[in-house]
Amino acid sequence: MGGKGRDRVRVAFMGTPAFAVPSLTALLEEHEVVAVYTRPDRPVGRGRHLTPSAVKVAAMGAALPVEQPESLHGGDAVATLSRYRPDIVVVAAFGLILPRAILEVPPLGCVNVHASLLPRHRGAAPVERAILEGDDRTGVSIMRMEEGLDTGPWAMQVDTPVDDLTADHLRQVLSALGASALAEVLRRMGDGRVTWTAQSPEGATYAAKITAADTALDPALTVQAALRRVRAGGPTAPCRALLAGRSVTVEVASRGEGVIEQGVLVLAEGRLLVGLQDGAMAVDRLVPAGRRSMSGAEYARGARIEPGATWGSAT
Repeated sequence: MGGKGRDRVRVAFMGTPAFAVPSLTALLEEHEVVAVYTRPDRPVGRGRHLTPSAVKVAAMGAALPVEQPESLHGGDAVATLSRYRPDIVVVAAFGLILPRAILEVPPLGCVNVHASLLPRHRGAAPVERAILEGDDRTGVSIMRMEEGLDTGPWAMQVDTPVDDLTADHLRQVLSALGASALAEVLRRMGDGRVTWTAQSPEGATYAAKITAADTALDPALTVQAALRRVRAGGPTAPCRALLAGRSVTVEVASRGEGVIEQGVLVLAEGRLLVGLQDGAMAVDRLVPAGRRSMSGAEYARGARIEPGATWGSAT
């Protein structure tokens, strides 16, 4: 099993969002991908048109067989996977729990590309949680899957600074790191050089799915906490606020200058500023409800923000 010049391994790949595509690409370069599992097409946008996942698009482009089960429980799911005769199953942000019966199908087991430095941030939203909790560094772990949620031993971890990256940007960084680490782990498995390290129970945290409450802005927040919520926000949990009574989604923000009273909203020197617990935050780009993205200053001029205007939480 392994890289160029070695026997190719038969891989069943399971993934759904764009994060998983580089890992699939890396597998195609060195191994035989016998099937791709991804979540069913979902309605997207105002028209609610059924849209394939990023992984399905990539798989179809490579002429790979695609499976889109609603669940992996039951004998049919086991039988379907068994028919592909995978040596190993590789998972990257698939979105379904793999039951024991599925884990036992491939002789080399199941390997997961997880976007955190386990045992920190096990679960569904490790990227957003790393930002919201102010982690200085995060990374990817290539781990062997077991029945517990992201509890299995890891073969490789690669870290990277969080800096001031948004969740989307950080996810792209981790996606590339994960694909490279995955390829190396499979080579080590083929050479017999892989070592699996059990996770320490100390320091384990659970990265629950992000909700609107996690990314909502509120005047009681510190500037740092508010900026983290803006960076962690996304399509499934937009960073929202009420500016002078109007709901908006804040896309980009930065630390503001000057002293502004908590809960007050002002346009100063071309910047839309909101007062927080310990200072001001500039709303650099936003999306008013039902409208297009625009700069904070453009919005303030159109909305005619008056002296003494206030802002608050949209939840």
